[in-house]
Amino acid sequence: MSEVALREQICSLAASLYSRGLTGGNTGNISARTSDGGLLVSPTGTSFGSLDPSRLARFSADGQHIDGDKPTKEMPLHSAFYDTRSTAAAVVHLHSCHAVAWSLMPEPDEDNFLPAFTPYSIMKLGKVKLLPFYRPGDPAMGDAVRGLAGKRAAVMLANHGPVVAGKDVEAACFAIEELEETARLAMLMRGYDANTLTPEQIREVVTEFNVEWD
Repeated sequence: MSEVALREQICSLAASLYSRGLTGGNTGNISARTSDGGLLVSPTGTSFGSLDPSRLARFSADGQHIDGDKPTKEMPLHSAFYDTRSTAAAVVHLHSCHAVAWSLMPEPDEDNFLPAFTPYSIMKLGKVKLLPFYRPGDPAMGDAVRGLAGKRAAVMLANHGPVVAGKDVEAACFAIEELEETARLAMLMRGYDANTLTPEQIREVVTEFNVEWD
């Protein structure tokens, strides 16, 4: 994909997420690898609803900011995924309502944030790691992701929002939507004796779709 097309795709997908209420105001950030190994990153303080393809922050392959507006303050978070996951070609971070709400509840498993309600969250996300609260922009968030040694494609920042890495921008956006929908199910089913997938059913999905699952 050309860089021009990638810029357009980033902004189009971000606008779609915004228009459906998956992140609001000027929250959230998104980035993607360019063909030369660099990065395109949403600028700081911008809205997903009105990103300008020509103003995305542009980084060279060696990590230098070479063009565009000042990038999101969450760059350490994005860099941590790119540096530890060889398959990561895009990273998306949202402040989606139900995922944040589920992170406030006492039930979530720190090592496996989402209940196994459907096969799709397993297929698209694997296990999601719940990380503790960090102030926005804290480089320690990146350190926490690096501490996972590339083993997770998705994390949930408690009281803050989800972060997902994918093989491309579309895959990362689809996966983070699945995270939000599963968290929504978790909140809807809270207090009910819901029938989650059995360990055997989970293993079948993991095996059939070659899911990272540790």
